[in-house]
Amino acid sequence: MELKKGDLIEVIVEKIVYGGEGLGYHNGFAIFVPMSVPGDKIQCEIISLKKSYGRAMIKKVIIPGEERVQGGKITFEEFHGCDFGMLTYEAQLKYKKEMVLDVMKKIGKIENLKVMDILGAEEPKHYRNKVIEPFAFYNNEIITGLFKKKSHDVFEVEENFLNSVLGNQIIKELKILLNNLPKKLSVYDEKLHKGVLRHVMIRTNSKNEAMVVLIVNAKEDNPIILEVLKKLKNIITNIKSVYISINKEKTNFALGRENHHILGDKTIKENLFDIEFNISPTSFFQINIEQTKKLYGTVLNFAENINNKTVVDAYSGTGTIGMIIAKEAKKVYSIEIVKSAVEDGIKTAKENNIKNIEFINGALEKKIAELLKNKEKIDTIILDPPRKGVEEESLMKIAETKIAEIIYISCNPSTLARDAEILCRAGYEIMKIQPVDMFPATSHIECVARFEKNN
Repeated sequence: MELKKGDLIEVIVEKIVYGGEGLGYHNGFAIFVPMSVPGDKIQCEIISLKKSYGRAMIKKVIIPGEERVQGGKITFEEFHGCDFGMLTYEAQLKYKKEMVLDVMKKIGKIENLKVMDILGAEEPKHYRNKVIEPFAFYNNEIITGLFKKKSHDVFEVEENFLNSVLGNQIIKELKILLNNLPKKLSVYDEKLHKGVLRHVMIRTNSKNEAMVVLIVNAKEDNPIILEVLKKLKNIITNIKSVYISINKEKTNFALGRENHHILGDKTIKENLFDIEFNISPTSFFQINIEQTKKLYGTVLNFAENINNKTVVDAYSGTGTIGMIIAKEAKKVYSIEIVKSAVEDGIKTAKENNIKNIEFINGALEKKIAELLKNKEKIDTIILDPPRKGVEEESLMKIAETKIAEIIYISCNPSTLARDAEILCRAGYEIMKIQPVDMFPATSHIECVARFEKNN
């Protein structure tokens, strides 16, 4: 019988594929099912069909797989938008390592690769030091929450289990204050481009201090908003910094261009490898501080004999990795194309008395060529690109420099695999990969890979 959209079928899930979906077969036809676990026998509904495969959503778990968490939850929303939330934590780590091996083999065309056991988290919940929740209006109440899968409909959860405990407390109290106003503030409607309350952003640090940023389609001196934020800060004394962000644009980007400091300090601070970082509303900073220590510790370990080395920190952002490396290395050049990020890095290095780092604003290939032309000896380059990876032209130009060691930090194993294949063609050998679980309960994987130039 030919399958069609809307059909209910039974499937036994065989494995999890890269991206986090379960794979099973119905009469030999491949079916991908989000939120499913190997060993699950499920009833599912076909939602789309292609020539060689289909996708389906779970309607009922008939027999749960051994690695499924207990509790009877089956939907993306029930797991707070976490596409690996249905797996036990041990199983999450196992499948993430398998996914790295799989993409390195299929995309990178690399066999017999040493992929180390993934570095898991001691605390796989409440690890996020930054959350942004959209506002919505539901049952005559102002709510915040998460977006449903592939939609902008907001669903509320009693406690966001990835948000910090303090972050959850602040959001809960904020909603109480907003709902107890004599006249409620309006909630932003993106279709009509009307309404005041858009998002709330909470940033926390390891000292259990918080920054609150209320993102609104309004003026920064709205007296009702100011009064709510003052009350919130008085109720929760761990709030050390308060901003209003003005966003009047038709955009999916939460934070506005204007961020007005209202109360408390202008920044909160975070200490990482004995370096004090100032965190503002727009600062880039890793979401999971404890796992970040493991990630950057791996980078330090992979850069062998670093005390005698001159290192280039590429795609450096505000220079976090570069400054950590500079505490061990002989010299660090931090290269970043965004000028404001470079300026933030210079400020942080000065505040922390780090003198053996030089910040360079510009394109990576051009600036490396200039350093080499000036007869600078570069021993190691650290690449930390965005999810899309490194352009092939840039990788080839890096390979031409014959820099002996490349350490590649990746938030996307598939682009790491693609770039590894290019580097190997260009005369490098990949020595090892260390996956790090930066985002428990999700299918995201961070990796550190070490490449050496072939003699």
